[in-house]
Amino acid sequence: MQTDSKQMEWIKKLLGGCKPAPCEEDSMKYLIAGLGNVGAEYQGTRHNIGFMVADALAKQADAPWSLERRAYRTEYRLRGRTVVIIKPTTYMNLSGEAVRYWLQAERIPLSNLLVVVDDIALPLGTLRMKKQGSGGGHNGLKNIETLLGTTDYCRLRIGVGNNFGRGQQIDYVLGTFTPDEQAVIQPRIETACKAVETFVTLGPDRAMNSYNK
Repeated sequence: MQTDSKQMEWIKKLLGGCKPAPCEEDSMKYLIAGLGNVGAEYQGTRHNIGFMVADALAKQADAPWSLERRAYRTEYRLRGRTVVIIKPTTYMNLSGEAVRYWLQAERIPLSNLLVVVDDIALPLGTLRMKKQGSGGGHNGLKNIETLLGTTDYCRLRIGVGNNFGRGQQIDYVLGTFTPDEQAVIQPRIETACKAVETFVTLGPDRAMNSYNK
């Protein structure tokens, strides 16, 4: 029995360097990262449109949030796929820390990542999905690009408009939507959820063709 035990220990050591499951990415898992800032003072602000989409996705799937490492996290099943949603708790400028961590922790391939962000360069409510590109002045995307070492990941930009004067950009994006803006943005959040789920089930090209209008 002693010899058998030693043999088993040797086999475990031999195989322990790379077990099959942890070394393989799961092509049926998707990471949806809605960007924003945590805290009551940021709730409902234009910069938090990514959080709003993440919340809407979780609500329609009846998926409860839990506070985990570097993010609020939830998941649900969609047509045989696992959709993992995160809202980073790192604040916007360090969003890449949460995105990188959860990509690695869930073994999700980069092609299955979709980041949802606000964009002042787009008219209010306009949706634009792209498969790659620069951060375009968005600090959250810049940090993701830095920590992932690439710009080759999908992002869904949601226009929040640029109705602000010179030097007022920060106040604008950290301000809440006006009632008139809310009337425009709420149905667009619902459309953004459809775009996200099309990305998951049919791929980015189909989602771009359907929702980049």
